[in-house]
Amino acid sequence: MNTLGNIIWFIFGGIFVAIEYAISSLILCLTIIGIPFGVQTFKLAKLSLFPFGKKTVVNEKSDGCLSLAMNILWILVGGIWISITHIVFGAILFLTIIGIPFAKQHFKLASVALLPFGRDIVKD
Repeated sequence: MNTLGNIIWFIFGGIFVAIEYAISSLILCLTIIGIPFGVQTFKLAKLSLFPFGKKTVVNEKSDGCLSLAMNILWILVGGIWISITHIVFGAILFLTIIGIPFAKQHFKLASVALLPFGRDIVKD
């Protein structure tokens, strides 16, 4: 079921979301200051390509204070808007029965888009 969901997700928009995240990652990595944020958007690109069968977990070995500071900076610079976009698309998809699995994936992406530092993507 995960394979079918990933194929449908990929064809109907997942590839475009992943390309957008990858382009923003490359732009962020052009500067020294933007590299940590570029790495996080690469994480989002990887997850948005094939989200079914994956989950995000909080990394217990994360840098603690540094992750907190970077997450706050991420939220202030634009993470909140990325997260809101995924929540809106998830809410729209949740209105139809066939869209519920895809809405859940958007909600998963919204949680990572809000606080990406200190999270890992693992297989479900």
